[in-house]
Amino acid sequence: MKTPRSEIFTWPVRVYWEDTDAGGIVFYANYLKFFERSRTEWLRSKGIDQHQLRETTGGMFVVSHAEISYLKSAKLDDLLSVSTRLIESGRAFMRIHQQAFLHANEGQVLLCEGSIRAAWVNASQLKPARIPQTVLDALT
Repeated sequence: MKTPRSEIFTWPVRVYWEDTDAGGIVFYANYLKFFERSRTEWLRSKGIDQHQLRETTGGMFVVSHAEISYLKSAKLDDLLSVSTRLIESGRAFMRIHQQAFLHANEGQVLLCEGSIRAAWVNASQLKPARIPQTVLDALT
């Protein structure tokens, strides 16, 4: 296992009508979607296109565990920033810390944070496999 010193990647997210519930606040499960978008863009910033990766290596990342804490609510039209930081990597997984912040007059307000474990699997059989070294090198 390796504990990398990874920089924090941030991706902007605007809250749309479709993201909210009947009370006008972001539906709790949508924070996972926001996290997914940020992780995808983080990988892209590292030169990793997930579709191409699957085609060339036959493998892909799948979320195997998520632990989420909800602290405050976001509302329609809020501008958020979602951060992604690699905190641990192994031969067949990576653990990522993610946070969603609201941009407010008083600065950034932490709304939600979580730890996501993504496992590497063979795409055709969905069985655990080793992350290709080129991918690990790009991430750490």
